[in-house]
Amino acid sequence: MAVVDVSEELKSLSSTMESIEAVLDLDKLRADIAVLEEQAAAPSLWDNPDEAQKITSKLSHLQAEVRKAEALRGRIDDLSVLFEMAEEEDDPDTRAEAEAELAAVKKALDEMEVRTLLSGEYDAREALVNIRAEAGGVDAADFAEQLQRMYLRWAERHGYKTELIETSYAEEAGIKSTTFSVQVPYAYGTLSVEQGTHRLVRISPFDNQGRRQTSFAGVEVLPVVEQTDHIDIDESDLRIDVYRSSGPGGQGVNTTDSAVRITHLPTGIVVSCQNERSQIQNKATAMNVLQAKLLERQRQEERAKMDALKDGGSSWGNQMRSYVLHPYQMVKDLRTEYEVGNPQAVLDGEIDGFLEAGIRWRKQQEK
Repeated sequence: MAVVDVSEELKSLSSTMESIEAVLDLDKLRADIAVLEEQAAAPSLWDNPDEAQKITSKLSHLQAEVRKAEALRGRIDDLSVLFEMAEEEDDPDTRAEAEAELAAVKKALDEMEVRTLLSGEYDAREALVNIRAEAGGVDAADFAEQLQRMYLRWAERHGYKTELIETSYAEEAGIKSTTFSVQVPYAYGTLSVEQGTHRLVRISPFDNQGRRQTSFAGVEVLPVVEQTDHIDIDESDLRIDVYRSSGPGGQGVNTTDSAVRITHLPTGIVVSCQNERSQIQNKATAMNVLQAKLLERQRQEERAKMDALKDGGSSWGNQMRSYVLHPYQMVKDLRTEYEVGNPQAVLDGEIDGFLEAGIRWRKQQEK
């Protein structure tokens, strides 16, 4: 790579970084960190464990954001020195090291740029993820469980806290449905591009004739409801049932009727929670999920009105990704055309490429 080309490329990288820093507003982030640090230092912090958890989690996330931006700025500034050394010493090893670092910085810059695209009304919130088995019988239930593991492994890889709210197990294998939360800022903005129908093609391990089977699972992603949201729920509109929690294969995991199912009669929305120890805790968690679903329903209705006013508009469509394990190996996003040839890695949580492509695609649709 010629010296002039490198110089121009480094200028371009620095310019992109300046744009990212402006969007992130690092000064505001540092001011927010100072406020959160003061709150975290309060002696009474852990009098309210839930609020304390929110404060410490947000503080940790913002500190990581600032550190990441500062470190990337430092790496961009150091690149020019690294290329100058390679030029002065005329050393192939140093040049190879500089070019490898340049490629790594470009990748890190692309990833950080995606974060700046999360500017929607609810993008900064934590997420509730609901997965349900659709067409395909036992294979669909097994696929739904694989998707649950995929997202939980993705969160684990990034150090994001998750909490399982409810799982309904299928009789033979897999799950009918599951709901869990991803408790990190911008989880909703990041994961909302996963919403839609996922399709799996493989030789079914449940078919004794070894035939190819296509099965489907639906993914729904909701923003966690906050106190500022106005979702009025009339108690008379609710039917609340209590029942005994159960595990895989129908086995009881609780000897008391602590699991709670809430039906919102006007809309027919049903939510349940069996993860907490007490009926009161399960009811509170289920109410939070119901509020999130009603908030999303309200947003969808508003979006439909806006699309009608625009005489059409971007349509998400239902089927959004195919996972093919036979007769070839591939995972392909049907909206972005992004694809990889290693389904097992994807199902093990390596989905960042799909998330980034989805976020960029969504931003493009909004223009």
